[in-house]
Amino acid sequence: MSAYIRPITAEDTPLVVKWRNSPSVVSKFIYRTPLTEEGHLNWFNTKIKTGQVVQFIIVEKETETPVGSVYLRDVDNVNRKAEFGIFIGEECARGKGYGTTAAKLILQHAFKKMNLNKVKLRVFADNASAIRCYEKVGFVKEGCFKEDVIIDGTPYDMVFMGILKSQWKEDE
Repeated sequence: MSAYIRPITAEDTPLVVKWRNSPSVVSKFIYRTPLTEEGHLNWFNTKIKTGQVVQFIIVEKETETPVGSVYLRDVDNVNRKAEFGIFIGEECARGKGYGTTAAKLILQHAFKKMNLNKVKLRVFADNASAIRCYEKVGFVKEGCFKEDVIIDGTPYDMVFMGILKSQWKEDE
């Protein structure tokens, strides 16, 4: 199965809100406050429309079914960097390679279209499947911050990863 990415639109709001509020997606995010349609539209209007965030919907090619989202946030054009984020919202679409494909496509967008020099990410240290996916597309571990975030009173270690334009291989 294969996937492509398309720019997010305001019409995607109900789907993104549904995905972001599903327990399996929320558990992988640092920010866990329930997302509302109003909150997402605010994000869309203040972050995406202003270029601070570049966000796409991941679409399964054969059925044209949206399955998740991939984005670059905190776009810093001065230092030519941004932070990567992704989630597969449809549980039936997980483990099928859509995330890997979307990560490759957004890195291509970051380095070729946006001329970024670095894409970075943060991931919970115990999220081994995500770390494997990120390594598969070329991200390297840059460090582990012990007990970096506290959620509901529990501290979590965070792995910081990055990829430089000079390290990126388009066919990875």
